[in-house]
Amino acid sequence: MEAKTVYFERPGRENTDEVLRIVGQRARELGIKTVVVASTGGDTAVQAVEALQGLRVIVVTHSHGFREQNAQSFTEENRQMVESKGGIIFTGTHLFAGVSRAIRNKFNTYVIGDLFASTLKVLGEGMKVVVEISVMAADAGLVRTDEEVIAIGGTGRGTDTAVVLTPANSQNFFDVKVHEILCKPHL
Repeated sequence: MEAKTVYFERPGRENTDEVLRIVGQRARELGIKTVVVASTGGDTAVQAVEALQGLRVIVVTHSHGFREQNAQSFTEENRQMVESKGGIIFTGTHLFAGVSRAIRNKFNTYVIGDLFASTLKVLGEGMKVVVEISVMAADAGLVRTDEEVIAIGGTGRGTDTAVVLTPANSQNFFDVKVHEILCKPHL
């Protein structure tokens, strides 16, 4: 089997349109029906549901109070737009953060979640994100652990990384299988 990987000159939102084009094309080629995409404020989520029509788009965003106490980063306007176009939004605690981040913040030390995240980041911030959101979606029952999906993440805002993978639940984390790297920044 031969597959193409696209490398972007720089990470970031400037790659979002091309990532979505690549994902739509590869999903059709492989017969993949589900795409999992990370989105903080919802702008990327709106772009994804518009660009990936005909696919099941699951948007994973972070928990309430993540950036600011008692506040949600994902705007209500974007939530309504995504849901009106059939997108599914999951709001949850980052797989590699949660209690680990509380321990790091309180005791100024790194714990296992930080080590997982930092290890995946050697392949780029987006690679950490795609693995994390696919496991979060599996834990929420939104994706199956015996079917390939395409996961989309990025560095900061927008997207710059997409992979074909088979998700796993968090207690079976090492069963995640990354099959293809569709695109990522050249680091």
